[in-house]
Amino acid sequence: MTDIRQVVHELLAQLGSSREARQYLKEFSSTNQARFAMVKVGGGILLDHLDELTSALAFLHRLGLIPVVLHGAGPQLDQALAEAGIETQRHDGLRVTTEAVMSVARPLMYKENLRLVEALENRGIRARSIQHGVFQCAFLDRDRFGLVGEVEKVDLDAVESAVRGGAVPVLTCLGESPSGQVLNINADIATRELVWKLRPHKVIFLSPTGGLLDRQGRIISAVSLTNDYQALMQQPWVHSGMRLKLQQINEMLQNLPDDTSVSITSAAQLTRELFTYRGAGTLVRKGEAITVQRSPDSETLAGVIRLVEQSFGRTLRNDWFEQLVKPLVLSSESGRAAAIITHGIDGLPYLDKFIVTPEAQGEGLGAAVWQVVRARFPSLYWRSRNTNPITPWYFQQADSSNRCGQWVVFTLGIDDALQRERCMADALAHDSGWVAK
Repeated sequence: MTDIRQVVHELLAQLGSSREARQYLKEFSSTNQARFAMVKVGGGILLDHLDELTSALAFLHRLGLIPVVLHGAGPQLDQALAEAGIETQRHDGLRVTTEAVMSVARPLMYKENLRLVEALENRGIRARSIQHGVFQCAFLDRDRFGLVGEVEKVDLDAVESAVRGGAVPVLTCLGESPSGQVLNINADIATRELVWKLRPHKVIFLSPTGGLLDRQGRIISAVSLTNDYQALMQQPWVHSGMRLKLQQINEMLQNLPDDTSVSITSAAQLTRELFTYRGAGTLVRKGEAITVQRSPDSETLAGVIRLVEQSFGRTLRNDWFEQLVKPLVLSSESGRAAAIITHGIDGLPYLDKFIVTPEAQGEGLGAAVWQVVRARFPSLYWRSRNTNPITPWYFQQADSSNRCGQWVVFTLGIDDALQRERCMADALAHDSGWVAK
């Protein structure tokens, strides 16, 4: 095995933040090996991104981290059925699996499983093919879905044996009935059932899209189920596989500890998603309720002031909040993230403060607050110091940015160039409320 220090240096070079990477390495190394991470691999990844996938899995293996891998083969099966002249039917996002469909699906699934195992072994990584014996099933609804299984029991013996032997377990999404009938299981549902039994530290869905996409086809950085789920499920652009995936993730997280997260990302970004706060895909969590108050009570205000002062390491003037123009306070249920919006130039909203504790940065809590801010304020402007660690993230969120000395001024949804100039001048002149040093 490659010297662990060399691998860690490689990791730090890739990610650019030794603090984040070391924190996660320490966290993962203390986790039961078989419960480090569950990685669900979509068929599109096997089809078009096998090299990136095996590279990422091999890298994790060299760190001594062995994920449990479960894969689908949807696009491959669609193509194979079309070539065989067999119609593809779906109900509620699930593939109807007739005997004719199973006659194509079963050998194809074996082939894809062995192809992934062989690709890992070609990189010098031990891998073990687990095609059966994990999912014990009943028929979901034989008349409607055919040979589709409803998981009744998950047996981890083969998975834990592989991990003990230092091999990456690679599972298909095939199950068996008590009589031995092979049944097809939707890969997202199989992942849900496996996660409930395994209870891994991290759950990763790999998708060619690299995350959940909004109506414009852009990756949604974070989803707080508490705040976003019902609204997302009502959107016309959330349908078919994406809709089913959200439903399965929502059900999955309801039966897991509150700190469990699900990440949807690409194979090429798997390492970054695991080892950085900002990640590189969509982070889905149960989340916390985000409250919005025009006149916060004294306890909430005191908590926000304490959060601001601790985060920035500075002291606010006693009259800071009273001097703000029509302030609006957004705060998370746990008090670990907050935003303060005031009236700025031309009546536009100005982001006075945006704070997330270091412990909450990897949870998507800041993104959850930000999404509430964006939903309420289509237009917004703010400033941030060049040295602020969050400034690179602001560049990704803003429509425009202008550097001026130690500051960067950002705008969102403000199309008029002259108005942007007025916003810039106002932001640079804005009183931050700190006690003078």
